[in-house]
Amino acid sequence: MIATAVVTAPPLATWRERADAVLARALDGLDGTEPRLLAAMRHAVLLGGKRMRPMLVYAAGTACGASEDALDAPAAAVELIHAYSLVHDDLPAMDNDALRRGQPTVHVAFDEATAILAGDALQALAFSTLAASSLPAGRVVAMLAELASASGAAGMCGGQAFDLAATGQASSTSLPALEHLHALKTGALLRAAVRLGAIAAGADDATRTRLDDFADALGLGFQVRDDLLDIEGDSATLGKTAGKDVAQDKATFPALIGVDASRARLQALAARMQEALAACPGDTTALLQLGRLAVERDR
Repeated sequence: MIATAVVTAPPLATWRERADAVLARALDGLDGTEPRLLAAMRHAVLLGGKRMRPMLVYAAGTACGASEDALDAPAAAVELIHAYSLVHDDLPAMDNDALRRGQPTVHVAFDEATAILAGDALQALAFSTLAASSLPAGRVVAMLAELASASGAAGMCGGQAFDLAATGQASSTSLPALEHLHALKTGALLRAAVRLGAIAAGADDATRTRLDDFADALGLGFQVRDDLLDIEGDSATLGKTAGKDVAQDKATFPALIGVDASRARLQALAARMQEALAACPGDTTALLQLGRLAVERDR
């Protein structure tokens, strides 16, 4: 009799629940925090979300041989950075949005000053959570450096600045400029999530290069899908305000290249992700599934 390999479904739901539990513990550990500030932080972090970034940490890390325990701190840290960025992006001075994850945004549910402080505090909590990791010191320092770079002027914050500058200038934004904007604003933190998992596992340079190729395609695909959802989705399904990109004359992929070309770009990026993972050692099934979710999701 020929033995048949048993294929185990990727534990994405389990990882999402695990990330939620780690995030809750991180917030529960903030003894003595001013109650309104802590409530705002909890509102920003614990009221849903796709948890794409922590799942990428777990998927990349376990594919490279790390234990889930070793990945808890980086998984929580990258999601805390993401949560802080959403709190600040929704502020009146930024996107001025009233809805996030189907709930009032933090500045609406609380007030603007509390939202600013909550975002600042979540950013600090991300780095303190990561610094407390039990991994070897060299890996912890490397992860801290990676997350800082992805979050700052060379990453997410820089991308947001480019986005603000391009708002109202959709017709004059070039495709390379748009791709660079989103490689920073959206892609940098998604790439960091994959890199954190690889660093935690001590992956070799060749594997990390292939994972970078995957993450770059995923980050761009995630944003192209976001742009399409803004014009094709509805606020109830998305959990955030639909149609705001068009209303604000934002540079988006459908605005620059059209809907059909944007969909074709998604297919090409999905193929690129699959090609990058085919050359990686270990079980990359979960990474591939997350890549599919990024380009096929409806919210």
